[in-house]
Amino acid sequence: MNQHLQQAGLKLFKLLARHGESLMHAYINGKLDETKLDNKQVEALLKSGVIWRPAADEGLHLSSNLRALLEEALSDTRNRQIDANVGSRLETIKTLAAHYKEALHHDDLAASDVYLSDLSEHCYSLTESLRHSSRVLWSRINNEFGYVPSLSAKIRENELAQQQVSELLDSLSLLNFDALSQVAGDIRELRRLLVITLSQAVYDCTQELAVVQTRLLTLLGRFRELRGKSRLLKGLQIFHAQHPDFSPRDPTVQLDVAPLFNQAPPLMRSASIDIHNSEHEHELLQVVSQLQRQHRSKQTFSDTEQAVSLENVAEFTLREQQIKRDVEDYLLAVIEHAKGQTALEYYQQHQLNWDAEAWLYQVWGSYHALPEEQRDYFALDPIEDLHPIFSGNRIVRDLQIWLR
Repeated sequence: MNQHLQQAGLKLFKLLARHGESLMHAYINGKLDETKLDNKQVEALLKSGVIWRPAADEGLHLSSNLRALLEEALSDTRNRQIDANVGSRLETIKTLAAHYKEALHHDDLAASDVYLSDLSEHCYSLTESLRHSSRVLWSRINNEFGYVPSLSAKIRENELAQQQVSELLDSLSLLNFDALSQVAGDIRELRRLLVITLSQAVYDCTQELAVVQTRLLTLLGRFRELRGKSRLLKGLQIFHAQHPDFSPRDPTVQLDVAPLFNQAPPLMRSASIDIHNSEHEHELLQVVSQLQRQHRSKQTFSDTEQAVSLENVAEFTLREQQIKRDVEDYLLAVIEHAKGQTALEYYQQHQLNWDAEAWLYQVWGSYHALPEEQRDYFALDPIEDLHPIFSGNRIVRDLQIWLR
């Protein structure tokens, strides 16, 4: 692993040395001169993280880390940021914006260009810092949680990352775009830097932090669950180490069954042979061999005996037609009185001799069996009660039919 790091570091230093003139030009002037580099060289610098492009229509800028290195090595205090706090950077940006507006007011174009360059650099540095913070948090999730040896250490790293997310969100809340819009006024360059660029960066960072925070909470819950299980196993291991002769008793022979094993009422299943198990073939053959064949003689019926009687079928048909006519009379009564009436009220008023539940089923079925043009004249509402034991279930107590 160290060999790969060494080779990657040497490759980066060679890249910096090969393009040193272009990089120093970008450091002094604020932007990289793309006309002196081809697409392959620009792609290599972008891939290494030495330069970056704030937007598709913007030029190439040095990364904040490389700029900080050059400022420290060259003792250049021109653009050095002493305080990395968002509030301090925001105040610096507002101050430079005021200098730029004043220079424009006095028609000092040279000073306005300098202030605009410094302002652009501070805005892009702030946006890059916000995006870098999001990448650092993802790095903590993907890498640092796996490097620590214990679950407790992972939980501490997770809580630290959540605290950093909260602090970064508090820093983002300092960016009041209504105030920045007033600072920018109607100057296009200032509105592009202070409103559009910063708002897009804040939006991207906020969306990224929301995903990071969700991931952190999920991992924290998982870590705590694993820690609880590991503590239980560790306690059991310590208990067995202190009591090597311990053996759990059979819970089925105890009078007081522990709640861990008493999850359901006892159930005795009837014994039976598994016909799909080839090992039971011998037992099955013994059972079959003990069966006795029974010979049944054909039964003859005399002329006076009737094997099947169809009188009950006719009687049932007549009773079925009678309950249908009672339902029709109930519907006609609703039409005559022009007001709703429940099925049980009609049932009790006319003292019908049907079972009450069968009567309600017949009313329900007859209503839905009506043709659609006739069913449109009526409306059926079930009268329900909540189930006394099972929540969410309802019991139909009665049916009410009324005219629409």
